[in-house]
Amino acid sequence: MKKSKALGILILILAIMAGMSWYAGTIISTVGVGESRNIKLGLDLAGGVSITYQAVDDNPSAEDMKDTVYKLQKRVEVYSTESTVYQEGNNRINIEIPGVSDANHILEELGKPGSLEFQDESGNTLLTGTDIKNAQGGTYNDQVTGAREYVVELTLTDEGAKKFAEATANNVGKAMPIVYDGETISAPNVKEAISGGTAQIDGMESFEAAEELASTIRIGSLSLELEELHSKVVGAQLGEEAISTSLKAAAIGLVLVMLFMIVMYLAPGFTASLALILYSALTVFALWIFDITLTLPGIAGIILSIGMAVDANVIIFARIREEIGAGKSVSAAMKIGYEKALSAIVDGNITTLIAAIVLGIRGSGTVKGFAYTLGIGIVLSMFTALVVTRWLMKCFYALGLKDAKFYGATKERKTINFLGKRNICFAISLVVIVAGFVGMGIHAAKDGNILNYSLDFVGGTSTTVTFNEEYSIADIDSKIVPVVEEITKDGNVQTQKIEGTNQVVIKTRSLELAERESLNQAMVDKFGVSEDGITAENISSTVSSEMKSDAVWAVIIATICMLIYIWFRFKDIRFAGGAVIALIHDVLVVLAFYALVRISVGNTFIACMLTIVGYSINATIVIFDRIRENLGGSRKKDPEALKEVVNQSITQTLSRSINTSLTTFIMVFMIFILGVTSIKEFALPLMAGIICGGYSSVCLTGALWYIFRTKFAKK
Repeated sequence: MKKSKALGILILILAIMAGMSWYAGTIISTVGVGESRNIKLGLDLAGGVSITYQAVDDNPSAEDMKDTVYKLQKRVEVYSTESTVYQEGNNRINIEIPGVSDANHILEELGKPGSLEFQDESGNTLLTGTDIKNAQGGTYNDQVTGAREYVVELTLTDEGAKKFAEATANNVGKAMPIVYDGETISAPNVKEAISGGTAQIDGMESFEAAEELASTIRIGSLSLELEELHSKVVGAQLGEEAISTSLKAAAIGLVLVMLFMIVMYLAPGFTASLALILYSALTVFALWIFDITLTLPGIAGIILSIGMAVDANVIIFARIREEIGAGKSVSAAMKIGYEKALSAIVDGNITTLIAAIVLGIRGSGTVKGFAYTLGIGIVLSMFTALVVTRWLMKCFYALGLKDAKFYGATKERKTINFLGKRNICFAISLVVIVAGFVGMGIHAAKDGNILNYSLDFVGGTSTTVTFNEEYSIADIDSKIVPVVEEITKDGNVQTQKIEGTNQVVIKTRSLELAERESLNQAMVDKFGVSEDGITAENISSTVSSEMKSDAVWAVIIATICMLIYIWFRFKDIRFAGGAVIALIHDVLVVLAFYALVRISVGNTFIACMLTIVGYSINATIVIFDRIRENLGGSRKKDPEALKEVVNQSITQTLSRSINTSLTTFIMVFMIFILGVTSIKEFALPLMAGIICGGYSSVCLTGALWYIFRTKFAKK
């Protein structure tokens, strides 16, 4: 490349980088600033609308209430994946939607709950949504044409199956409109009488359209008829301090990672640092473009992704150094380094992207929001590493940085016998995991809970107090919360202001009658509150059993999909088996950490576990890729030869394993040092997960593959 061309490309990249960084800065500067903000914030950071519905039936069953809460949760996710729905008292349901302040607009758009019907052409109701047990989008290949068809598969209740059989028998050859909130959303034709309790709606134009219709059918009709009781605008739970400290942590962490990359990798490290600035700007821009609601765990996830974004660069730079150390010229080393690093980068990121896609489709609430952020991070990190960093390196090389001293060189290291210590490593892992289960058992016997579940998981008591003056979020944290904690003997307290009033909602663990009376008296004695201005209700968890089930199934399906992909790419299921076992190991170790340290388990717990899954699988793929390369397609069966291959592969990738773990740890450590209490509780287990992920990739994954290869050799 000529110098003039290199200079032009460099100036163009730097100009784009400057422009994107400036625009990202304007977006960040308006975060949390009233309605003009450019990024939607969650309830924890900016508040939103709270709507309370009451069942028309005075004594609804617990099952109907549970079912209605879940269906409403799915319904309000169109406004934000971070919307929450929970039961209040025996017959009330509370909906909180972040980032909005017009309750009337939401009520109009949300419509009257429970209004999905199957009708005939004359408008008579044949079935309601409660007659449908389940609806799923699906595909099949036409046996005659071979063309792919998209359908919605319906499963009816026992009562619904009888109604559906009669309805289809009476309407063969006619349309059966599906009406949702008074609007016809589909009008399938009845081809024949259907009596088996299942049916298909065909003719859908795409799988997405089929899944959208299925979703509407699933959630469109509720088990209970509801009426609006009241609505209000609630303030942020955490306030400006949480945002400012998180942004400060991000800035300091970013600078530290950039300095680390420059010191460790010289000129390539400098180019990676520039690309990292662009990556950060693009991430902010993507949040705005895709209208993703940002919560405190989301901010932590983005900060974490900045640390992980350097992973691809570390893999590439390590490869370049190896080639220079082997006597290649800088130009040849750069070319070969990118070529050899490509498979590990692509495989590692695709496996994680598979997880993000599955979690986005199958998950709900926080899981879905996490999946969106994860997917964006993966795509942008690959783009900046494989495109931006590469062009920057080409430009700097063409402009004169051609000496090998600017890039460094790695000589062949003495192979470390990692497999020789495998039994010790297995024992250490087993002890930690068993200790976690023992701790769970002790706590279960002591207080009935194996983990320290937060209000998000177990519900509690919601107390609304009308104070004589308006308190700021900082005042609430410093003056009111300590009083509540003293009475409940529990640090798990959530508070929320109601905008335009002096009211504060205080959510605690479930309180006995005596504890409620003590709390009320403390409010009267210490703050001069009138007893008439205090009301309390029991509330359910915001993470329903269905949401937990969705998350578990999403992770299981994602794991299976990743296993299949690794099997396909590595042509050996033993690689896939080792990767999944290492992944399960990391999850169990972090679970043990939660159990033994008694960190609060709430919504951030799900995000933390999902982060560990993505991080773990990515680290494993890098080592497996090097084992595959060093095998060179051979079918070695000699245990000693295989042992040498594994030890050599882990040794060659050791610097990558250490450096990537270190850069990611730096970012999360800054969150822990500077963040507010709730984000510290997210960062601490993440740090444990990062250490565990680095340990398992180096000490366990290669050993697992070796055992599978020698014990289960192909005939």
